[in-house]
Amino acid sequence: MKIAKGQKILFIGDSITDCERARPIGEGLYGGVGKGYVSLIDALLQSGYPELGIRVVNMGVSANNVRDLKARWETDVINQQPDWLIIMIGINDVWRQFHSPFIHTSHVYIEEYESTLRELVKDALPVTKQLVLMTPFFIEANCQDDMRTKMDQYGIVVKRIAEEIDALFIDTQAAFDSVLKELYSAALALDRVHPTQTGHMVLARAFLNKIDFDWSKD
Repeated sequence: MKIAKGQKILFIGDSITDCERARPIGEGLYGGVGKGYVSLIDALLQSGYPELGIRVVNMGVSANNVRDLKARWETDVINQQPDWLIIMIGINDVWRQFHSPFIHTSHVYIEEYESTLRELVKDALPVTKQLVLMTPFFIEANCQDDMRTKMDQYGIVVKRIAEEIDALFIDTQAAFDSVLKELYSAALALDRVHPTQTGHMVLARAFLNKIDFDWSKD
């Protein structure tokens, strides 16, 4: 597995990451890392690799977009000095263009999204050993859906930045698409954004597979 003994891994993002995590620092027992995919990853790392003593921290904040991440980057990422930094942001950047079409100040268009994300990644590179970039997603099988189409464009941005800095890249949309071949979107998220526990496991599996988690380990 790619994560080494004693390393600190920090997840940052929006409500999909947040999931009621503890404040100010999302870690520890009894829901400290929240109730979503981060908690599943934490549980599987602890149970599968207890000898490694991996420290999992959740710094997701509900309703955040990439602008919000920039505003708290120093305190929530740089000052935390994580060995691994996992970023998943962009859903609200896109979603608000659809559910609040007339509130233009809440929209983060793709040019700003790309330049801001690239800036944040650049700032984090000196303080972390490994970056992981996860795409935003829309749990909709119809690729012609307007929001799905736009979300895919933001995902391409994430992939491009990951390739530029040699970060690990996780295509969360592809992970959901695989399950959507068998399940209707409402079975994974009623609003096609906030996943059920099954949806969170899709995200957890995508991350763990990328870091070479051994599912057969005793």
